[in-house]
Amino acid sequence: MNAPRIRLHDVEAFERWTPFVRPFRFGAVTVEGAYQAFVRVVVEVEGHGRATGMTAELMPPKWFDKRSERTPEDTVRDLKASLAEAVAQANALRQPDTAFGLHAELHGRQTAWARVADVTPLSASFGVSQIDKAVLDGLSKALGRSFVKALAGNAVGIDARLTPDLGQATIDARLAALAPGRSIALRHTVGLMDRIEGPDSLAGELDAAALRFFKIKLGGVPEADCRRLVEIAALLDRRCADYRVTVDANEQYSPEALADLFARTQAEPRLAALMPRLLFVEQPFDRRVTFEQPLNAAVAARGVIIDEADDGYDAFPRAKALGYRGVSSKCCKGFYKALLNAARVAVWNAEAGQPLYLVSAEDLTCQPGLAVQQDTAFVAALGLTHVERNGHHYADGFGLAPEAEADGFLAAHPGLYDRTDRVRLAVASGTLDLSSLDGPGFASGAMPDISSLQPLSIIFAEGQSA
Repeated sequence: MNAPRIRLHDVEAFERWTPFVRPFRFGAVTVEGAYQAFVRVVVEVEGHGRATGMTAELMPPKWFDKRSERTPEDTVRDLKASLAEAVAQANALRQPDTAFGLHAELHGRQTAWARVADVTPLSASFGVSQIDKAVLDGLSKALGRSFVKALAGNAVGIDARLTPDLGQATIDARLAALAPGRSIALRHTVGLMDRIEGPDSLAGELDAAALRFFKIKLGGVPEADCRRLVEIAALLDRRCADYRVTVDANEQYSPEALADLFARTQAEPRLAALMPRLLFVEQPFDRRVTFEQPLNAAVAARGVIIDEADDGYDAFPRAKALGYRGVSSKCCKGFYKALLNAARVAVWNAEAGQPLYLVSAEDLTCQPGLAVQQDTAFVAALGLTHVERNGHHYADGFGLAPEAEADGFLAAHPGLYDRTDRVRLAVASGTLDLSSLDGPGFASGAMPDISSLQPLSIIFAEGQSA
């Protein structure tokens, strides 16, 4: 179909504090709670009237920006500023355009703002990505279609203006291949502070859910990481008949240290079962040095992907030229970029005659409600079969949301959630039931209670708020 033109009205941002029930450590930071952002927008769709779209996303400290001189509070402030700027720019747009045309305009404005504001490209993209998701939700509702059908027919108007290496026919073919996922396997993240055995441990998670996929966080010290891998392998070899793992260094390794780690794992007999089951290595090096040199051949053979270094539309092709095999999909970085990277993967694998390249599904921060539904449904539509998905492991159901809000999501998606003491994701099978997420909208079906949210606040360095 032809992509309809859209006007945006009443773009608003809100927030809600989400306390964690257990600390989570990644890289050099330990997080015990975070603000969740919410965006609401009214879209006026040419020929189809108006509809309201919404989205949600956690704002974790020290992931979008790991610069040592920036405090955790600084990085959260930048995410809020990014969202506030994107909301202001979206409300200032005067000319109607396709959904992707609006994205391209906001992307350009946000990039220019970030350079002046000393905000990282990833932090800058956070704000635009929230507008994009809410717009897709509203557009799909106005069209009376699921987001998969809207994307497959390119009702959003995606073109090659941001990816000149791709032709329009390639983009259209990848969009047409999208299909709603009915289920997807959970890939359980094992944090650096998570116990392996005993109370509140990985062993307990295996008791509670039929898990087969695991994402293991690395700390950047080869000897200690190898020792922890041995501990994890002992449990998985004993408890899981067939499992697969990925490892994530969150920028903590140097090239020399990573080569050392794999030399150690290769020589360790207790990892003889785990290492052949390693699917890929995620973002081992600091994003600021990722593109400085090609990967070591032995390391590249393990399959290395970028995540934090995926800070622009040209990042994946640049990484491929250095020996990287993949890139993460995270709606907080932008689903348009993920879609176009998936189109690149299709081209490159066809050229290689084998599936060398991949887009992976990575995001621990998605909480129950719109965030987890939209990100999970999106990666399932790409055809991915497993997803990092245990943000619920660190929060308590719907957290501080009103009980009626949680009940609304349960009623809309009875296969995705269940009720024990609280409404929670239904994870016992080791998969998520996505069958109810294919209705009109961007995998929504229910809405947060706006009256329970606070307007987005920006905390300035001197402690004032606005």
